[in-house]
Amino acid sequence: MIRTPSLARPRAGGAVALRAGVALAFGAAAISGVSVFINAFAVRQLPDPAIYTTLKNAVAATILIALAAVTLRPGEIGAVGRRQWLWLAVIGVVGGSVPFLLFFTGLAQASAPSAAFIQKTLFIWVALLAVPLLGERLGWAQLASLGVLLAGQALVLSPANVRWGSGETMIAAATLLWAVETILVRRVLRTVPTQIVAAARLGFGMVVLVAYLGATGRVSAIASLSLVQWAWALGTGVLLAAYVATWFGALRRAPASLVTAVLVVGAPVTATLQAISTGGLPAAGPLAGNGLLLGGALLLAGLALVSGIRRRIPIGERA
Repeated sequence: MIRTPSLARPRAGGAVALRAGVALAFGAAAISGVSVFINAFAVRQLPDPAIYTTLKNAVAATILIALAAVTLRPGEIGAVGRRQWLWLAVIGVVGGSVPFLLFFTGLAQASAPSAAFIQKTLFIWVALLAVPLLGERLGWAQLASLGVLLAGQALVLSPANVRWGSGETMIAAATLLWAVETILVRRVLRTVPTQIVAAARLGFGMVVLVAYLGATGRVSAIASLSLVQWAWALGTGVLLAAYVATWFGALRRAPASLVTAVLVVGAPVTATLQAISTGGLPAAGPLAGNGLLLGGALLLAGLALVSGIRRRIPIGERA
């Protein structure tokens, strides 16, 4: 049975942690926006999306594992029990491997508008799961803010352009798995340091991805990659490591529904970079939609900081 912790006004230290969580969430959104823009180019530079995903994730996993080894004491790592390691392995499968394969495989089959719209509904599924499973509360003001985000998303990527097929199904499955992962990570972060959770997510995920390449006979293709292709994998892997570290740091300190809602700010960041690269502004609809996304995220963050109604979050943990 899932126990629903009580909500209370945060103490001073809790308020500081919440502010840090919100700041990290906006940082993760900015990194995500840059990553989406760069990944659109990088994925086309390698021969196969699965190879690209595996190499990128392997780079990020190596960075996060090294970070955990440098910043944590041996006793902190040794304190993680077998059951916790089991949950970390589940996170590696549910969040760090299978959805990546589903998403990039589906992306090759689905239309771009459909894929983008489906993936950007992540904040809705997390909010729906966070209320019963994490005990988070969504008042009328929070629900209205989520509505603003949904309206903004519809203006940026119209649901009318969504066409459903096997590719869209795989992207939807990946999005739901990432939503489940968010809930699991939020719970595991209560007792396991952020560095370990982040490293385990991509470390265990890397094992699954490499096994997939081996089972499908694609490992040999890695040896034929050029230095430029390796450079793309390295650069996007660094961005992925930074994203996971800031995202999980935010999840430790702030409600999951708030963190994933703030992540939609990545869309305006990507749109800005695209406008700069093309030298033109988006159409009126997408421009207004991006404005709503930014405004809705800022409103949600402001409500959380002003109201002070949130779950108790452990203070003094490392990000």
